[in-house]
Amino acid sequence: MVSPRFEREAVKQQPSKRARLERLDAVRPQQAVDGSGPSDDGAGSPQSPPWREDDEKGHYVFVVGEHIARRYRIIRKMGEGTFGRVLECWDRKNRETVAIKVVRSMRKYRHAAKYEIEVLQRLAENDRGGRLCLQMKKWFDYRNHICIVCEKLGPSLFDFIRTNKYRPLPVDLVREFGHQLLESVAYMHDLHLIHTDLKPENILLVSSRTVEVQRRKRSSTGENYIQRLPKSSAIKLIDFGNTVSESQVNSGIVSTRHYRAPEVILGLGWTYPCDIWSVGCIIVELCTGEALFQTHENLEHLAMMERVLGAFPVHMIQKVNEDAKKYVRRTRLNWPEGAVSRESIRAVNELGRLEAIVSRHVDHSRADLIDLLYGLLEFEPSQRFTAHDALKHPFFGRNAI
Repeated sequence: MVSPRFEREAVKQQPSKRARLERLDAVRPQQAVDGSGPSDDGAGSPQSPPWREDDEKGHYVFVVGEHIARRYRIIRKMGEGTFGRVLECWDRKNRETVAIKVVRSMRKYRHAAKYEIEVLQRLAENDRGGRLCLQMKKWFDYRNHICIVCEKLGPSLFDFIRTNKYRPLPVDLVREFGHQLLESVAYMHDLHLIHTDLKPENILLVSSRTVEVQRRKRSSTGENYIQRLPKSSAIKLIDFGNTVSESQVNSGIVSTRHYRAPEVILGLGWTYPCDIWSVGCIIVELCTGEALFQTHENLEHLAMMERVLGAFPVHMIQKVNEDAKKYVRRTRLNWPEGAVSRESIRAVNELGRLEAIVSRHVDHSRADLIDLLYGLLEFEPSQRFTAHDALKHPFFGRNAI
């Protein structure tokens, strides 16, 4: 029986910064179009769809089969988020399938999209072969919607886990995913960029092709089941709308709840290590099939961390900001006294130590994996592994990547 998964909490958008927005004026579209002028592929191109009002949330209203900018035929909606919608389209000029992020027409989302374009351009400069991060092909402004044209990739790791009914992935596949993810994070950090929203939804398989493998449950029943595994383990990092540079770091809330580092919740300020904590949570989730910290409340979240990883260092508790003081009592968490309900206490108590959680699902490389995870999930940010440290860990030395 698969345990129910908590609904994901949306990441809070970083507040706009004047300096950042001023820079956006220098970002110019490769082509500004409204569908009324000539298209990229010349005569004989399809007609533009009729002009429609956006919906009440500022989303572009489309019909499958219509064209964007007389060039991109809409095949289907791939996804939708706070920013807008992602459409799978056929590029008539280059004769290939692409993914187009059509951003909501509201001013704040247009600014955020232009900043993401700037990040994508910066990431592409040194990513030879484009193997680490999503590749942008071009962007343009269409009927007041920023459209970012990108390569078409496969499903997210979250969708892949869901397709497999939240069952654990083989440890060797986890090793390959983890190594690539850390390579991408190391690349971003070397460029002085912090992603701030790492999660399985933002990691995409390059290909959708899978194979079916018969596997046996690690239980007393030992039942067989069919698991879908990717033909290629290649992945890429996506969604850079919340990425910040080192100079923009502050003490605000970042990251989606399940992958949020303790220093963020405690108001201690954050920098590169907040990404590393997220990587640790993701690797555990790949091993078990379920998010490590399934909660929507801060104190419960902190108590879960202590349950899995041990007590917080006293100096971290003593330095919490004003907003987080309600979560602590002198030199420890205000737990269980501050719990909102008995159900909350029960949820924390049901968790085991990290070793026990991993051991239930991993049959080899267990000791190395647990040691790696403790380095990624170190409470003290200054003592946490860097991405480059983690890539040198013995866990990645087995069965050479």
